[in-house]
Amino acid sequence: MINHVSLGTNDVERARRFYDPLFALLGFRLLKCDDTGAHYGTGEILFSLVVPTNKQPATAGNGTHIAFQARSRKMVDEFHAVALKNGGRSDGAPGIRPEYDGHYYGAFVYDPDGNKIEALSYSAR
Repeated sequence: MINHVSLGTNDVERARRFYDPLFALLGFRLLKCDDTGAHYGTGEILFSLVVPTNKQPATAGNGTHIAFQARSRKMVDEFHAVALKNGGRSDGAPGIRPEYDGHYYGAFVYDPDGNKIEALSYSAR
C-alpha cells in the first residue's frame, strides 16, 4: 500500500500555482508548506512537492507518471484545462483511451517541472 507520493520541484511557489487549483478540483487541500515543500492531502499528507534534499536539481523521470482518480469525465476535462491555464503543457487531451479500457477517460499533462500527471475516470459521464 502506498502511504504518499512525492515529486521533485525546483520552485515550490511555482509548483503551488500549478497544483493548488488542480488539487482543489480533486478534493485535496494544502496541509503543510515551507520553502522546501508543499504537502497535500485530505486529512493526512498523500502527495508532496519537495526540493531534493541532496540539493541537486529536481528532474522528472522518463516513463514515470502519477494518475489521479476523477469522479467524472467533466472533472478530467476541467483538470486538463486548469493545468494548461496554470503553466502545464498537454501530453494528451481528454478522451477515451481504448488501449487501456473501453471506459478509460483520461488526460495527461506535464507540470512546470516536467513531471507527468494524469486525471482519469471510468465514469460514463
